[in-house]
Amino acid sequence: MNKTLTTVFALAVASVTGWAAAQEVKGDAKAAEGKIAMCIGCHGIVGYKASFPEVYQVPKISGQNGKYIEAALHAYKKGDRKHPTMRAIADSLTDQDIADLAAYYEKHTTGDVTVAEKPSREPSTKTAELLKKGTCASCHGDNFSKAIDPTYPKLGGQNADYLYAALKSYTVEKSGYIGRSHPVMGAMAKQFNHAEMKELADYIGSLQGGLQTVPESRFRSK
Repeated sequence: MNKTLTTVFALAVASVTGWAAAQEVKGDAKAAEGKIAMCIGCHGIVGYKASFPEVYQVPKISGQNGKYIEAALHAYKKGDRKHPTMRAIADSLTDQDIADLAAYYEKHTTGDVTVAEKPSREPSTKTAELLKKGTCASCHGDNFSKAIDPTYPKLGGQNADYLYAALKSYTVEKSGYIGRSHPVMGAMAKQFNHAEMKELADYIGSLQGGLQTVPESRFRSK
């Protein structure tokens, strides 16, 4: 299985790299300041939870790899990711809008987070076996915070309940409203049952990472 995943990964990276080269648009973080209104209502509130298809904290996107944010928004726009709200938002964005938002959120941090070189806690034997089975670090890098390709996300310290929901979404097929289509993640996630996915998500979410939810000033309590 690991050999198969490695082959699929190589093909996927080649495909994404080709897409990026053909679609390269330079993002302007300053320009994005006038475009984030649709984002801050969820991603600018610490602890804010989505309610579809289940209740979970929305992902931390401040400090995330910009190219990954671009790839994710294009996937929603194309329909490879099927969350209704995110699809509607992505459909309203131009390629330039997407590049601008990605550039903005990649730099949008408080600057007080240092990514640990080593895991802040060691995985249990069972968790270590699951991580090895999924070859997770081969894509997401050291401490799951230094992805080997910028179109792949940082995961360390991401909200664990979101990671769990995201993993499950890669196993959903033939639904018009939920699910994600991705050759690498689909093959990886389908190896695990829900309990194992949750164990992976809980561990990766517990690590120190560079992801943040930076509270929007207008949402801060006085």
